[in-house]
Amino acid sequence: MIKLRSLLAIPVLLALAACGKRDMLRPIDGHSLPPRPATAAVQPDVPTLLTPPVETRPGRSDDVLRRSEERPDDRFNLPPPG
Repeated sequence: MIKLRSLLAIPVLLALAACGKRDMLRPIDGHSLPPRPATAAVQPDVPTLLTPPVETRPGRSDDVLRRSEERPDDRFNLPPPG
């Protein structure tokens, strides 16, 4: 009986997880979008506000090694005191 219950619960949970709000996001009635940034020419719309800028996840540029090679000896790479 428990196995049958769990087998029935899986499709119900998947169907419940699949249904979500697909409408365009908008401010609550009586509220407005955040104020326009001082440097912006126009008021950004909702999709623009929800799209993260490139700076939030920049590419990695601090690794000087391009290939798999032995790192040069680092005299400051010391074991922890103990």
